[in-house]
Amino acid sequence: MFGGGAAMLPILKAEIVDKRRYATADELIDLYSISQCTPGIIAVNIATFIGYKLRGISGAAVATLGVITPAILIIITIASILSQFMDNRYVIYAFSGIRLAVVALIINVVIDLARNNIKHWGKTLVFIGTFIFLLFVKISPALLVIIMGTGAIALGELQRRYFK
Repeated sequence: MFGGGAAMLPILKAEIVDKRRYATADELIDLYSISQCTPGIIAVNIATFIGYKLRGISGAAVATLGVITPAILIIITIASILSQFMDNRYVIYAFSGIRLAVVALIINVVIDLARNNIKHWGKTLVFIGTFIFLLFVKISPALLVIIMGTGAIALGELQRRYFK
């Protein structure tokens, strides 16, 4: 409704990277990429990965439950209340504003991540290639991640061999 997994990036970055330091910004992007390719909710997948990194299988289980339990309870509560007000013009206006705020949050994180990750011509090529694919080709995000990951491996090898 408000942006899906991408909308979670600002929250994930603030909690996992900035506040708790469970992972670096690069690790978060790696986890986000992997989570795009695996079934399930991105935030749950990332929580599972972080829990596993910190405490193994028990950490993964606790982190997963820690993410899904409050979400389920909140969704049930909001759905039961909100369904009565969905035709209310103020609710419609509020959702309109919330969607725009989510877009701004996503753009902010994307700019921040781009600044921290696009520092080399090869990475710039991967970024531009991915962006072009997203604009002009209807392709699965999982397949796109695999294609661009493979391209990045090839570019890394070219750099290592010829541009030391």
